[in-house]
Amino acid sequence: MPYYRRVGEIPPKRHTQFRQPDGSLYKEELMGQEGFSSDSSLLYHRYPPTAILAADAYDAPRVTRTPNHPLKPRHLQTHKLDTTGADAITGRQHLVANDDVRVSYVTADRPSPLYRNAIGDECLYVEAGTATVETQFGALDVRLGDYVIIPMSVIYRVVPTGDEPLRMLSVESTGHIGPPKKYLSVRGQFLEHSPYCERDVRGPSEPLLVDETEVEVIVQQRGGWTKFVYAQHPFDAVGWDGCLYPWAFSIFDFEPITGRIHQPPPVHQTFEGPNFVLCSFVPRKVDYHELAIPIPYNHHNVDSDEMMFYTGGNYEARRGSGIEQGSISLHPSGFTHGPQPGAVERALGVEFFDELAVMVDTFRPLDLCEPGLSVEDTGYAWTWNRKV
Repeated sequence: MPYYRRVGEIPPKRHTQFRQPDGSLYKEELMGQEGFSSDSSLLYHRYPPTAILAADAYDAPRVTRTPNHPLKPRHLQTHKLDTTGADAITGRQHLVANDDVRVSYVTADRPSPLYRNAIGDECLYVEAGTATVETQFGALDVRLGDYVIIPMSVIYRVVPTGDEPLRMLSVESTGHIGPPKKYLSVRGQFLEHSPYCERDVRGPSEPLLVDETEVEVIVQQRGGWTKFVYAQHPFDAVGWDGCLYPWAFSIFDFEPITGRIHQPPPVHQTFEGPNFVLCSFVPRKVDYHELAIPIPYNHHNVDSDEMMFYTGGNYEARRGSGIEQGSISLHPSGFTHGPQPGAVERALGVEFFDELAVMVDTFRPLDLCEPGLSVEDTGYAWTWNRKV
């Protein structure tokens, strides 16, 4: 996590007596990554966080994976997915996946169950609508353009707010997601060349205390899904401190890095995970060399698959290919991709791009999931033969 944070009531020194108003001890919990060797936080609970009443197998949402064969670029139209009555956890419709990461999409109109992902961190991106993400660390109010990082094993739920359904892209990792190391000092501070910094990061600001008994929490783990019944609601921490907690960052606070000639995708990198990166393409001034070609050249990333989620504006390089709001393109390794025919000439002299997109580059091939295939634009692969 980018920096240390302290919320609510905590004792002056860790692992010491900290008493409730009735004289009983608060229950201290250490949540830490990589055993005791990486980022952690200490939470102080009113009730034992270990007290469960039941543990039963849970019928998990089904995931099917099909290799991208025959090898083709793909276009998935997320706004054509069935959006009938869903929540942001169990209603996720999986689009692409490999053994490192899984990407899904959901339109949610109701609160999710309490949920813990014990496999890895999650990155949620809000395409539309608003929500409150409730966690044992406190709540985060999120809106269009927000990324939300949920560390592994944090209990949370997503509660849509407002009249508009919540549209959300979910990136589930098998490890940890955080700012790229190239943006951080050896002590974890954002460096001057980073496109965002601590001032742009939002964390919970106060405890979230809920008094309920016999509360269900759904847990995803590598062996399957389990439904726990906790004796007391897990949102009972009166305070916590540390460097591990859920946090939000708006794509609109990402400061683009530009140059005289076209800058490669690594300048857009926002997060990194195990064998994948996430990038943000935002409205920006483009290349200002007098002979610059502002849009990307044809390129073949031989080690990676490129998935792009188009979430606003007009993505100039693929105009005329059918790409629209909510589209996902998948350009796999083994295929050279590039701008739409005619796009280079149209871009000459352009000074500003009004586009918004989230890119996931993976270093192992992405398989296609059944919901993604159900909304595929099957003509996309041939659009490089069409000039618009």
